[in-house]
Amino acid sequence: MKHKIRTEIVINASKEKVWNILADLDAYAVWNPFIVKSEGILRVGTKLKNTLQNGEKTIVFKPEVVEVEPNRSFGWLGSLWIKGLFDGHHYFEIEEISANQVNLIHGENFSGILSSLILKQIGNDTRNNFVRMNQALKSRAEQGA
Repeated sequence: MKHKIRTEIVINASKEKVWNILADLDAYAVWNPFIVKSEGILRVGTKLKNTLQNGEKTIVFKPEVVEVEPNRSFGWLGSLWIKGLFDGHHYFEIEEISANQVNLIHGENFSGILSSLILKQIGNDTRNNFVRMNQALKSRAEQGA
């Protein structure tokens, strides 16, 4: 059974500018209120080391990059403990509306035998964190635009 969180936000900036912010993992610590640190290279098959801030809790996980299409999308797949218990495919999609406006789709598809139980506990907070990250990305992309 799959569970999904999907958020969207319109950003008044080019797809290239939004991509450059999303793909600059080293700068997440500067602007991102949710993924407060990300280490690694955006290349399919590599592992990232992401640090999430959820309220007072900090969580570190090491997902595998599963898709990268510059100026369009990227995503990773992470698992809690072992694959099949609680897995998440986290993704970002940039849809161009015009030369200086995009719709960012930011979501995660969850699966695994514990996904219903865990999402009941963290689903609302997770969605709120996605929205906070989207708003911070929008602010950063629209600065000086």
